[in-house]
Amino acid sequence: MVGSRLMFGLPGPDLTDDDVRLFRETRAAGIMLYRRNFETPERLARLVTGLEEAVGRRILVATDHEGGRIIMLGRAVTIFPDNLAAGAAGEVNFVHRQGLIEGRELRRLGVDVNFSPVLDVLTERYSPNIGIRSYGKDPALVARYGAARIRGLQAAGVSACAKHFPGKGHAPVDAHLGLPVIDSDWSEMQGGHLPPFLAAVEAGVDCIMTSHPLYPRLDPLPRMPATFSRLIVEEYLRGEMGYRGVIVSDDLEMGAIGELCPIGEATVRAAGAGHDLLLVCHTPARQREAHAALLEAYRTGALPVRGLEQSVARLDALHAKRPARFDGAAPRPERDGEPLAKALATRAVTSVAPPRAAFGRALNGKVVVVFPRLSSLAERITIEDAVLDESRFVVQAHAPYGIEPTVEVVGVEPDDAEIARAAEAARRADAAVLFLYDAHLYPSNRTLLDALQTAVPALGVILMRDPWDAEYLAPGVAGVTAYGWRRCQLEAALARLLTPGS
Repeated sequence: MVGSRLMFGLPGPDLTDDDVRLFRETRAAGIMLYRRNFETPERLARLVTGLEEAVGRRILVATDHEGGRIIMLGRAVTIFPDNLAAGAAGEVNFVHRQGLIEGRELRRLGVDVNFSPVLDVLTERYSPNIGIRSYGKDPALVARYGAARIRGLQAAGVSACAKHFPGKGHAPVDAHLGLPVIDSDWSEMQGGHLPPFLAAVEAGVDCIMTSHPLYPRLDPLPRMPATFSRLIVEEYLRGEMGYRGVIVSDDLEMGAIGELCPIGEATVRAAGAGHDLLLVCHTPARQREAHAALLEAYRTGALPVRGLEQSVARLDALHAKRPARFDGAAPRPERDGEPLAKALATRAVTSVAPPRAAFGRALNGKVVVVFPRLSSLAERITIEDAVLDESRFVVQAHAPYGIEPTVEVVGVEPDDAEIARAAEAARRADAAVLFLYDAHLYPSNRTLLDALQTAVPALGVILMRDPWDAEYLAPGVAGVTAYGWRRCQLEAALARLLTPGS
């Protein structure tokens, strides 16, 4: 029973003897799939079925398939825009359809649970980890869109997981790296952050994932993140909200939890707070430590066996929703997936600084385009094949507008030499287009933007990741955002920049 509470990550795309020993000895229930586990659908199928055959039981297979920035399985699926783009597009039926398509595609890959959608609500305060992963600042909109996505996913056979309860769209620190503190009281949370989770419960969401920040005005006990808080998890989510599905912890190896206690203690405290499924996603030694600590806690009576039995029953019910490992035909994207992704991206594009007529005229002359080297991220983030050759992508994307640009590819965090080279190329051009990658997070990108704003009289900027860089645009500089940098979003933003009336 203890092992059935645990979900582990594996280190690579191929099953090893060490992986099999880990799952045999701990009887862990599930596997969390990351980019590192996925090369091709066929290789993934061998990994999952090989593990199940080796241990003689079904494994619960989960992944983060949020769309946009967070996609772990990047082949045989549709690459949809980020949630903030979907919220800006303003078509809730599109989001329901997105969930249906994602569910069908994921079931062909053998996925049981999608840790999505993100239901955190943004505020005026910048969120370093949520940002474009959220549907927006309006709790009612986030609730509608989240519920639509949940219904679509689950209608297609994949269990959805609403996250990160009770809401961290205003967390000042990325919980992967450190421990956020959110000072909101219950009144503020109920007015602005909890409504999407209430809607998820009403929509019948199979799973809810909690969050790692401290909420001192929700649970005043010292150093008590939501992950460890029985008041927040058991008394409020399970009790007051009446949620009867599976409650999942976020990864207990994150930096926020590491600041508080060792992994074994964290696992026991998260179980005691009321979680059913406990994620330890990266390190075999910590996974074994988590299992040993949890087993000892039940053997000694530190945790009640009755709670263990209740969690196992909920997890058994989750397993029973899918008797087969794979549903549908061979893995492939749905035929209407790409058109829907393009429609969402096109409707989402927003002009943050409209171009002047002079910019359009300058595009008839020599044009230089500055684009970040996204291929350098491919080891840890899914980058679409079409964008891996950045220069080729840029040339092909501009071709429909009769533009043959000079392309300058720079680092995601450009160095001084790259900035100087790009600025010199811009000085020799009539117009420049900059694909800007988070100037508010990376100072070198702010330097690149400033250099180009000085160098060229006609500049258009596509804000690639977040829309918050708009404040750095000089007067007269054209700016558009698509709330993300997937191919469909980049092409939609470029269309708006180069044909403003579109």
